[in-house]
Amino acid sequence: MNVEDTQDELRDEYNFDFSKAVRGKYYQQYLESTNVVVLEPDVASAFRNSAVVNQALRAMLQFANQTSSLTNTPS
Repeated sequence: MNVEDTQDELRDEYNFDFSKAVRGKYYQQYLESTNVVVLEPDVASAFRNSAVVNQALRAMLQFANQTSSLTNTPS
């Protein structure tokens, strides 16, 4: 098979009529359900994967909750 024999066509299952597409149809849903955070390279290098990042953040939250009760004065 040479280059002239190949067709530059999409398969039928990939053929989509974009004139019927609705721009931004899922945009609001995406914003409400997405929680992506981009780490700076120096911070990202300290963590090997997202599970470790989540573990560290949970530990920080737990620590913050424990220590806030020490510094808050009752009104």
